[in-house]
Amino acid sequence: MIEILQEWLSNPLLTRWDGGPWEATLVTLYMTAVTMLLTVLLGLPLGIALFETEGSASPLVRTINQVVGFVVNVLRSFPFFILIIALIPVTSAITGRSTGPNAAMIALTIAAVPFAARLFELNLREIPAGKIEAVRMMGASRWQVIRQVLIPEALPGIIGSITTTTIAVIGYTAMAGSVNSGGLGQLAYNRGYTGYQTEMIIVTVILLIAIVILVQMLGSRLARAVDHRARTA
Repeated sequence: MIEILQEWLSNPLLTRWDGGPWEATLVTLYMTAVTMLLTVLLGLPLGIALFETEGSASPLVRTINQVVGFVVNVLRSFPFFILIIALIPVTSAITGRSTGPNAAMIALTIAAVPFAARLFELNLREIPAGKIEAVRMMGASRWQVIRQVLIPEALPGIIGSITTTTIAVIGYTAMAGSVNSGGLGQLAYNRGYTGYQTEMIIVTVILLIAIVILVQMLGSRLARAVDHRARTA
């Protein structure tokens, strides 16, 4: 067993930086980080808007809520592999190319935003209605309710949703590797699957599992740190 491990650690295919698993890991982390930044910036306001506009007294607002909700549901149910192929003309027009991490991040963001928005909406639904109504009866504006009640009360759940979405995006980056997006997915597909280098598949799987475990641990710690209910229990 030790001899096999030593042989793997000395394998130039695994230890080289350029084109190896370590460079691919950084590309995967880059795609995930930028995608999640865009997802939170776009998905959180969308989730709040879906929550706030549901059941509105205005027929126009209710219609907008239903239309946006329908679009979100359609994008959520769209298989990512088909989505990234369908968006090739869009990514080519925006980034100037249809492959690479920057092109893939467009499809990653479009897939992740609706997924995260629904999770954020569910987090807001868990807030007791009495707390929201109490603040409104005190004369708080809609923005004050969002800033002082909705986001603080739902923050642990929001962090949990961000963690879940991040793990899903990591899986999306692996699928995007089959269309030359870069990262661990492309490495596993090009050199592991089509190149018949089994050790590459094993290494990429181990690295992806390690990334997911670290993300989950960090997300869980942050959620507990901001959960005032856990501190007062």
